[in-house]
Amino acid sequence: MLKNIPSIISPELLKILMEMGHGDEIVIGDGNFPSASCSRNLIRADGHNIPDLLNAILSLMPLDTYCDSPVTLMKVVDDDSINPIIWNDYRKIIKENFPSFKDFYEIERFDFYEKAKKCYAVIATSEKALYGNIILKKGVV
Repeated sequence: MLKNIPSIISPELLKILMEMGHGDEIVIGDGNFPSASCSRNLIRADGHNIPDLLNAILSLMPLDTYCDSPVTLMKVVDDDSINPIIWNDYRKIIKENFPSFKDFYEIERFDFYEKAKKCYAVIATSEKALYGNIILKKGVV
């Protein structure tokens, strides 16, 4: 055990967060996200939701302040009449950890998948919310 490490952060996830450098990105995928086929480094976080993981990760990892938006979301497909209310939770968590955060960057679904394939790692969760996928760009400590 270590002090001040949230218990939701597994040893494998802690190692990945430590390995990541400035500008590296990590995906936190919802339960529907094709995590295994989109990742170089897959971290299983079965049974966990994204807001809890996001809060824990942001307590350890800074976001990149040298880009327009260090947080990318999957844009809702035009035919879907879904309002991803989980984004409100994300905004609140991010603002609590990084008060200067402005807004999300949204990209189309298949562009999101391609971006995810280039990310340093993907965390597979059991999040049930649709459009819950989020990409974080690591900043400088």
